Amino acid sequence: MPTDTSVIINPDTYTRGVPYELFARLREKAAVVWVDEPAIPPAWPAGPGFWGVVRHAEIKQVMRDPATFSSWERATQIADPPDEATLRFVRQMMLNQDPPEHSRLRKMLTRAFTPKAIARLEHRITGWADELVAAVAGDGGCDFAELTADLPLRTLAEIFGVPHEDRWLMYDWSNRVIGYQDLEYAASAKASAEGSTEMARRAMALRPEPDEHGVLPNQRTREGMPDLYAYARDLAEYKRRVPGDDVLTNLVAEGITTGEFENMFWLFSVAGNETLRNALPGGMYALLSHVDQYRKLLRDRTLLPGAVEEMLRWWSPVMRFRRTAATDTVLGGQEIRAGDKVVVWFSSGNRDERAFTDPDTFDVTRAPGDHLSFGHGPHYCIGAHLAKVQMRALFTAVLDRLGEVRAAGEITRLRSNFQHGVKHLPVEW
Repeated sequence: MPTDTSVIINPDTYTRGVPYELFARLREKAAVVWVDEPAIPPAWPAGPGFWGVVRHAEIKQVMRDPATFSSWERATQIADPPDEATLRFVRQMMLNQDPPEHSRLRKMLTRAFTPKAIARLEHRITGWADELVAAVAGDGGCDFAELTADLPLRTLAEIFGVPHEDRWLMYDWSNRVIGYQDLEYAASAKASAEGSTEMARRAMALRPEPDEHGVLPNQRTREGMPDLYAYARDLAEYKRRVPGDDVLTNLVAEGITTGEFENMFWLFSVAGNETLRNALPGGMYALLSHVDQYRKLLRDRTLLPGAVEEMLRWWSPVMRFRRTAATDTVLGGQEIRAGDKVVVWFSSGNRDERAFTDPDTFDVTRAPGDHLSFGHGPHYCIGAHLAKVQMRALFTAVLDRLGEVRAAGEITRLRSNFQHGVKHLPVEW
């Protein structure tokens, strides 16, 4: 019989929903619990196990102390990189670095994500959101997950200087990386060569084929995503020849190395897209599950900014991240040895009774709280403000054009123990 904690790591669990009751029992017992790491078919190897951090305060403690809990030591996913060469490569990614190297790369991006910079883009985001909703308003229904997927793609393409006709490549890459435990996502190919740039067509020709079990090569290695890295190299060269007013042009101009550029592009394309892509239908699911709260929003739009924060807390798009103990330490009364894996569970911390009153209740009037959906500390999501702007724009369009939306079928969740993903959310109005 599997232990209680094995449920946490099994991606099949999350196709039915986050095991909030189990997390609550674990939080009652301790701030830090041991989690076994069995092999999970088809492509998750067995591991030595890890310390799961399930309370809000201790999650924050881990996230703000990179000297003790390192991203660089063994990167930030539960499974170790398959070999030292892969580890060296992924360490070039900002996500897998500690200060001061992390700070150096983050500083290159900061000016693109200031509130002032986002404000200059906000009218375009508002227009895109309204355009997407207006396009389906007369249909009487849609798959909300599919409807909203294009908003983060349009926004990222604009900020980073990716040709808009190539933006669906980022959708496919995100599916393959985030949804590698889900065969439907791993096999998805929405980008089309027709109408795309020559760079995109060259990249698509390099996409690896799944094996006889439908499994792709490890999408967290350079070899597993030759199409993404080929596109990144072509795009960097294009930015050198034809500079624009965008983030990628600035990175090239500031002398970022080829490996750093490629990994930064990976991070933009995947992490920059996937979190919001799931926060939008996750937020709608929260409203559909709490019709009284939905109607409060319809009556009083001034509640929307707070409602967006509550959607992020209640849904928690990113469920966990890994660190590695750099030294022997004690966390929440638990002794942890150097080299141990330490995994923070945001989906548990955001429901911690010690941090939030009545945490399982979705309440659009809840005072802004200290939710963890964008992380904490040095790795706090640089795009958090941008994500909230997009969420407010999209839900404003829904409230204005569709009014009260109703569920038209069951939600289909992503098979993943990392991203709280929504594959399908049928709705009607």
